[in-house]
Amino acid sequence: MDRKRNGGRKPAERTETSGKAGKTDRTGKAGKTGMPGKRNSAAEHREAPEHLLAGRNPVMEALKSGREMEKILLLKGAEGSVKKIEGMARDQNIEIQYVQRNALDRMTDGAAHQGVAAFVAGFHYCEPEDLLAAAEVKGEDPFLLILDGIEDPHNLGAIIRTADASGAHGVIIPKRRAAAVTPTAEKAAAGAAEYVSVARVANIARTIDDLKERGIWIAAADMDGAEVWQSDLTGPIALVIGSEGNGVSRLVCEKCDYIVSFPMRGRINSLNASNAAALLMYEVFRQRKSRSTSRVTPFTVPDL
Repeated sequence: MDRKRNGGRKPAERTETSGKAGKTDRTGKAGKTGMPGKRNSAAEHREAPEHLLAGRNPVMEALKSGREMEKILLLKGAEGSVKKIEGMARDQNIEIQYVQRNALDRMTDGAAHQGVAAFVAGFHYCEPEDLLAAAEVKGEDPFLLILDGIEDPHNLGAIIRTADASGAHGVIIPKRRAAAVTPTAEKAAAGAAEYVSVARVANIARTIDDLKERGIWIAAADMDGAEVWQSDLTGPIALVIGSEGNGVSRLVCEKCDYIVSFPMRGRINSLNASNAAALLMYEVFRQRKSRSTSRVTPFTVPDL
């Protein structure tokens, strides 16, 4: 399959990559880092104790998905969706403990619990091969997110939430110097972490090499790339989002096929990492939807 990609600067030359998607001649671009805006330090955010999931949506989705759960803590006298959670827990024979607000505040270390918390099994990570297998089962081209050093668990959770909404097959994160799928990330994901597979790898650059051998195109978000609306994001693809402070690392960016950017008309020249990821994911969604009905038409940003 020969395709021309419009976007970014010239990458290292590559030919005849092979994998599940077949042999592919690649042309595209790679460049330097810097698209996502400056991060808020993860240390500034209060984290719930490990394996204690707090919040109504995260706990409810954990119950729906059948995640192993030791005990649920409910605020005494709580109403609304807490009653539904209580009923679901009873149906699954899960122990329920009713507690006062000050006790629940203390147990969740001040996290926003909304009157609900649950002791759950730790988040289950998978392998990148599992993400590709999930796409194959659905009969779809792989659509992955690669997060190169996202440190804020709120950003990670927001990206997971959008990944679920846009139909991505999974997210890949590094094992070191990056946010893990903690209870805070799960709460930010509003329950989507129960349905989005996350692979945790030792080396992002090596993982990118493996994906390219399997026929996956790699597109990095960077302010120096071609406008995303004019770039072809159809086919097997993995989107790389850099860290909140430094963007995509040099080594990772050099391994990408091409880079894309968003037109910026304001005085701030960068976007929050999770916002950049959301825009990119939905452009993939848009192009795939267009491809399924007709030829992909590049989007043109209207003049104001």
